[in-house]
Amino acid sequence: MTRTLAGSTVVMSGGSRGIGLAIALRAARDGANVVMLAKTGVPHPKLEGTVFTAVEAVERAGGKGLAVVGDVRNEEDVRTAVDQAVSTFGGIDIVVNNASAIDLSPSEQLEMKRYDLMQDINTRGTFLLSKTAIPYLRRAENPHILTLSPPLNPAPYWVGKHLGYTLSKYGMSLCTIGLAEELAADGIAANSLWPRTLIDTAAVRNVVGGAGQARSPQIMADAAYAVLTRDARRCSGNLFVDDEVLSGEGITDLSVYSPVGLVGELALDIFVDPA
Repeated sequence: MTRTLAGSTVVMSGGSRGIGLAIALRAARDGANVVMLAKTGVPHPKLEGTVFTAVEAVERAGGKGLAVVGDVRNEEDVRTAVDQAVSTFGGIDIVVNNASAIDLSPSEQLEMKRYDLMQDINTRGTFLLSKTAIPYLRRAENPHILTLSPPLNPAPYWVGKHLGYTLSKYGMSLCTIGLAEELAADGIAANSLWPRTLIDTAAVRNVVGGAGQARSPQIMADAAYAVLTRDARRCSGNLFVDDEVLSGEGITDLSVYSPVGLVGELALDIFVDPA
């Protein structure tokens, strides 16, 4: 791809590790500015990385970074991140709704505080960060909102598998569809991106268990980069899957993203049906 994010300013929720960090580093390689709003100001006992180490990695990769310690559930924290992005870098070109909470418990076992956490971070956080950035996105040359959420698969299996989590993730995808329609006249793109297979992240290892059949986060980073460098007025309202995006860019050999020594088939991610 010959398109670039050089000089663009990205505001991302989360991003201390995993897919979010991979997307940030891919943008940084072009010389993008990355503002990260994340709670991880100090190291987590079980998870590697903080918002500060992520920003250091962004700057080593060639970009400029800004760490904002805060919670995407908190309106004041979100406003602070947006305001600091504008005051530091002069505007906002891209919003990446990356922060997400997961609990796959069935309804009877799901505690309401965990249900509320998923709704507040996933659906509400996506809506809040997106809406707060809209006035600045309107001024951007190629403005994008990218949300890490799945295709709206209506199969009862997925809706009933882990209802609390499904509601929160489908809410994120509905935000994409609604914002794409609402902001079309402003030329602001809203799209979602989801992996076809499991991705080797801390969440997969801790919640799903193991990552031997999972692809590298780099596949999501490359797919996100492809979407974010497309013409915002011509690419909006899509619930993309990573390998389909790359195929559209002429990239069909995905072996580089597979784990070394893969035995058997890659494991499909949640909400993705077999071909």
